[in-house]
Amino acid sequence: MRVLRTIAEVRAARAGLPGLGLVPTMGFLHAGHMSLVARARAECGASAVSIFVNPTQFAAGEDLSRYPRDMPRDLAMLDAAGVDLVFTPEPAEIYPPGHASRIEVGPVASPLEGARRPGHFAGVATVVAKLFNIVQPTRAYFGQKDAQQVAVIRRMARDLDMPLDVVVGDTVREPDGLAMSSRNVYLSPAERAAAPVLYRALDAARRSFDGGERDAETLRRAMAGTIASEPGIALDYVSVADGETLEEVGRAGPGCLLSLAARLGRTRLIDNVVLG
Repeated sequence: MRVLRTIAEVRAARAGLPGLGLVPTMGFLHAGHMSLVARARAECGASAVSIFVNPTQFAAGEDLSRYPRDMPRDLAMLDAAGVDLVFTPEPAEIYPPGHASRIEVGPVASPLEGARRPGHFAGVATVVAKLFNIVQPTRAYFGQKDAQQVAVIRRMARDLDMPLDVVVGDTVREPDGLAMSSRNVYLSPAERAAAPVLYRALDAARRSFDGGERDAETLRRAMAGTIASEPGIALDYVSVADGETLEEVGRAGPGCLLSLAARLGRTRLIDNVVLG
């Protein structure tokens, strides 16, 4: 495994690889990340992982300074998994002095997380576009847990004619249903015990849909009611939206996205499922 820290090093290494699968990450890797790494290795001629805590996707007051990091552990996991290249740049390598350009993806970035974290998806789209330009992958792998991020990146790649496939891996969950996330480490024992209610809320709405319910507001109430049954959780939003545009719908159908966000103490968690 080659650990590369500069754009020039990545471009030199990339030149000898005909096919390459890229897994962009912010590190502190878990089984969800590693499932994407496994797919990239299986489906492409070579695999690359980026580890970069991107400062431009964090708003003032968010958790940039305390975002969990453990580079030696991450590199050991990737080496054991057989990854070919790991790109671990410093912020100044990605955003040199005078850097001013950014990518705004449009309406798909506006609701849900976009409404609550202004500028977040411009930071995501910009850094992912830069990674795509630097690494030149044939396929790039993202997790379904960050469903709006996936929609934003797909739209950007489509609109800007980027010559790669965006591949989405299933959300990987703990045995009690909690979606794996690097931020789960923030949870206290009591918060961790309560956190699976997010998935129970999604599952309640999905089971209602599978039973024939199509009224989106009824599904939203099912999610909100389940969250309310768990003390100490502050619901941020529940959504039943078109799976591609993320516009709220009145009538649910296959392919619609159920999503929600909630706070447990200082920790904000998101989760989603796709209907049908």
